[in-house]
Amino acid sequence: MAAPLLELHDVVAGYGPITVLNGLSFSVAPQEKLAIIGRNGVGKTTTLAAVMGLAELHRGRIVFEGEDLAGLAPHQRAARGLGLVPQTRDIFPSLTVEENLVAGLKRRPRRAIDEAYALFPRLAERRRNGGAQLSGGEQQMLSVARALLGAPRLLLLDEPLEGLAPLIRQELLAAFARMSREHGITVVIVEQQVQEALGYADRALVLERGAVAHESKAQELREDTATLERLVGVAVH
Repeated sequence: MAAPLLELHDVVAGYGPITVLNGLSFSVAPQEKLAIIGRNGVGKTTTLAAVMGLAELHRGRIVFEGEDLAGLAPHQRAARGLGLVPQTRDIFPSLTVEENLVAGLKRRPRRAIDEAYALFPRLAERRRNGGAQLSGGEQQMLSVARALLGAPRLLLLDEPLEGLAPLIRQELLAAFARMSREHGITVVIVEQQVQEALGYADRALVLERGAVAHESKAQELREDTATLERLVGVAVH
């Protein structure tokens, strides 16, 4: 069995004096798709922030490819293969689609942009459009594509489906699945669209009070209506 790509051991983290994660422990296998779900305020976004070095680690260990990340700044973690797509759709609105993608290349050759266009043909059609001219779904595609151009081995997605129409959500999820399959990228997705996230992921964690309250295969949890209603407040009919 392959060693975990990412491991969190008894992580206590937050912002200044505020603790959000309380003894959080889990691991992610190489090329796995992990969904993290739960009610608002249970620590889902803070989990991604702690992994990326954007939240303060008070106690515990965060290990990526066998290396303890303690003391590494976010840009150093990115250089090691971590990528984050935040809720804020991190694009430059005044730049064109192609200029946004060039900004995400880092040390990769410009032809790598073709990978982004292959994954999101809609962006190729709008390559000369400004970021501010894109729809919300297109902006999210651009944010994901920029992160991918950094060649991450682990991609952290923070509510990528938020505010998007159902057809666009399905288009994004299909692209995420293709990204994992063709490029071997491991994905951790935090999402409020519970049924869609569970349909995409291999495994799922439910957080409660900053710790894991439930862990199972994603499809098993998707069918476990009692647990979803109890821990997430999702009524499935």
